[in-house]
Amino acid sequence: MESQKTYTPRFSFEFFPPRNPEAVGKLQTTQQRLAKLSPDFFSVTYGAGGSTREMTLEATISIRDNTGVESVPHISCIGSSIEEILAVLQRYKAEGFRHIVALRGDLPSGAASMGPLRYANELVEFIRKDMADDFCIDVACYPEFHPQAASTRADLENFKRKLDAGANSAITQYFYNPDAYFRFIDSCEKLGIDVPIVPGIMPIITCTQLLRFSEACGAEIPRWILQRLRDFGDDRRAIREFGIDVATELCSHLLAQGAPGLHLYTMNQAEASEAIWANLGLDKR
Repeated sequence: MESQKTYTPRFSFEFFPPRNPEAVGKLQTTQQRLAKLSPDFFSVTYGAGGSTREMTLEATISIRDNTGVESVPHISCIGSSIEEILAVLQRYKAEGFRHIVALRGDLPSGAASMGPLRYANELVEFIRKDMADDFCIDVACYPEFHPQAASTRADLENFKRKLDAGANSAITQYFYNPDAYFRFIDSCEKLGIDVPIVPGIMPIITCTQLLRFSEACGAEIPRWILQRLRDFGDDRRAIREFGIDVATELCSHLLAQGAPGLHLYTMNQAEASEAIWANLGLDKR
């Protein structure tokens, strides 16, 4: 099965903003190690309802200034006012950022209102209307379909609305079945979607963490992977080595079939990403 048309591949790593001094030090070490791999950019996540707004900005500035690698902040809209969203965008622009990841986001626990912008396509439209072409905009998509989508068709149409609103490219939720990605690409092309759709990759570091994340986002863990993880029990080294092998094989297949790069969800850890990079020969690109 063929992937989308040829784009210049881009390779990136994702971090989340640290919440305490120990986590700050850990992220600084991780970013320096991964910067040596010469990724195209690092991205930094944005908590529910903008709960890490200041930490996201601080982390993104620090990563850019300390590594020299382009850094890309996330922004979400749900639970935030127009004034809050505009203020964040203006600060990103003032700090020299020209590439962002625009997401719907999650409503914070206990929040009373979803806010005036309830969907990512509305956020993208707002950015384009207010700030024209100040930003290159990435959005999210779901090869295994969003868990809240009414149907696969509805989810594809929701994704297309983000692109029609002005998004430039997309990063997928993580997955472990490459056929899910390629079939998603085929479906997108039938709808006239013509942008780079970069696969998101989650290295397996712990079984408990993977189960928690996958339940929340709807990502399927193939039975054979889940069974092997359970067989390893508490052997963290075996789980990490197995996870690296799984991710390497997945990434190799995706790239061989024309995927336009990779986006690795690092969980602020360097080891697995470094190993996958080396296995793929990307450290020599």
